[in-house]
Amino acid sequence: MSLVCAISNEVPEHACVSPVSNHVFERRLIEKYIAENGTDPTNGQPLSEEQLIDIKVSHPIRPKPPSSTSIPAILKSLQDEWDAVMLHSFTLRQQLQTTRQELSHALYQHDAACRVIARLTKEVTAAREALATLKPQAGLAVPQTVPTSQPTAVGAGEPMEMGEQVGMTPDIIQKLQDKATVLTTERKKRGKTVPEELVRSEDLSKYRQVASHAGIHSASIPGILALDLCPSDTSKVLTGGSDKNVVVFDKNAEHIIATLKGHAKRVTSVVYHPSQSVVFSASPDTTIRIWSVPSQSCVQVVRAHEGPVTGLSLHATGDYLLSASEDQYWAFSDVQTGRILTKVTDETAGCALTCAQFHPDGLIFGTGTLDSQIKIWDLKERTNVANFPGHSGPITTIAFSENGYYLATAADDSSVKLWDLRKLKNFKTIQLDDHYEVKSLIFDQSGTYLAIGGTDIRIYMCKQWSEVLSFTEHGGVVTGVAFGQHAQFLTSTGMDRSLRFYSL
Repeated sequence: MSLVCAISNEVPEHACVSPVSNHVFERRLIEKYIAENGTDPTNGQPLSEEQLIDIKVSHPIRPKPPSSTSIPAILKSLQDEWDAVMLHSFTLRQQLQTTRQELSHALYQHDAACRVIARLTKEVTAAREALATLKPQAGLAVPQTVPTSQPTAVGAGEPMEMGEQVGMTPDIIQKLQDKATVLTTERKKRGKTVPEELVRSEDLSKYRQVASHAGIHSASIPGILALDLCPSDTSKVLTGGSDKNVVVFDKNAEHIIATLKGHAKRVTSVVYHPSQSVVFSASPDTTIRIWSVPSQSCVQVVRAHEGPVTGLSLHATGDYLLSASEDQYWAFSDVQTGRILTKVTDETAGCALTCAQFHPDGLIFGTGTLDSQIKIWDLKERTNVANFPGHSGPITTIAFSENGYYLATAADDSSVKLWDLRKLKNFKTIQLDDHYEVKSLIFDQSGTYLAIGGTDIRIYMCKQWSEVLSFTEHGGVVTGVAFGQHAQFLTSTGMDRSLRFYSL
């Protein structure tokens, strides 16, 4: 009885047996198998070369196959194999050539399709921009623009006239004074009483994220840069994004009311009109646009600046708009006509403005500068009446409290400073973590809470200035934060392209 290799089914030249399976193997074959797999080929159990047991048998004499017994037969066998190899090689070359031709055709079609898509995308974008430009011209008179040429040099704090029709008339000044008188009287009547509907601090501390919306702005250029709520209906949310769009979103229905397109660059400031379905937006493209929400169209383009517009604030009358720019000027414009009533700079400072905000009464306002200064201006006199130094780095945001006494400011120094407008001094500094970025400050409508948005969101109790709660849900820097009516909810936007809501 002869031994047979369990792998090749032939008589082995160097037989060995596996103690794991008791099968006989050709030593050369089993060693290769163990080197690759490390197991016995029959049952899969671990096996090493050292475990193999050699079998001593007399070397068998293998009979030669009949076809290999003569030289002509061997030559015939080699010739047949050569012919088969040549035929197979020819077939492979043919298949390779066919595959190359098909691949070349597919690549050409893909390239042509990409060019067509790019051309169509460009045409659609151009058509949308043309439509956005034509709509206001079709429905309304074109707003008068400011001449690009600068007038002769003016003194510090003096208005820069932009045309014969521009100016602060006595009627406008009287209108501003009357509104301020009414607002001051209402504030005195309210006194220090807090609205009964206002959420208490112990309930506010229990707020959690209840909704997040990431699809209202384009994903190709991520980032929501500006946020505002409609004062008369805080369920209507206004946002401006890096995608150059302004979006009006309904919190309750959870859907977009309007997407407003027309800016040539990102939208950095937005304001919602308190009593009309009108919104305002500003951009580094140097324009301020006034939009009608129902018609989703631009009704006015205010060209008050020659540099990027960095700040936007609506006067309490709802008829006038304050804007600040990197061109070092602030401008006061009429919302109805789009005309610039006055435009002022402080030439002694000669520094770009980074933000602007009206005082609740509307007779004074604040601006932040690139060189860390907060300037308070008298609107009627158009003069700089106070300066608040103390920050380091560009001023990023300012906010007046509804009580009319407090001003909160932030800069690139990881701190928030509180100023008393009666004593004109800094009475509190909230020092934040190192490298903390502050992008948004806002008081609630009662002046009870202060929200800080930046690296995260933090809510402080005014007067005690103690932290009530914080949120870290955003995946990027928080660019905007706002309170709902009576602080019933909180909303925020960020560079992660999301709009988030927080409540009980």
